[in-house]
Amino acid sequence: MSTYAIIETGGQQLRVEPGRFYNIRHFASLTSNHLEQNTKILIYRVLMIRRKSKIDMGHPWLKDAVVKGRILHPCLEKKITIYKMISKKKMQRKLGHRQKSIRFVVDSISINGEEIYK
Repeated sequence: MSTYAIIETGGQQLRVEPGRFYNIRHFASLTSNHLEQNTKILIYRVLMIRRKSKIDMGHPWLKDAVVKGRILHPCLEKKITIYKMISKKKMQRKLGHRQKSIRFVVDSISINGEEIYK
């Protein structure tokens, strides 16, 4: 697609397109009881929007730019295994955890009140 936006959320920057879904580690503005299915979300930290050949860049974010979406479901990432060993001290430790994430779909990208792509 020729229309996309670069957003900042969950401590990372993502290139998002309307109609696609993405996994985000956490939304800082939502608590765990608001993370239900079909919860509408608005992301205001939009760094850049590209539509066909026109590019709008923010410094650091674009004013009046919003990425609208909804939560599909909360999920868990792949398991991360941490293995620590110190030789000659006979110390071994194996730990692991699964990071919580949220899968959401981007419905539309808008700037200055007009929707670029629905």
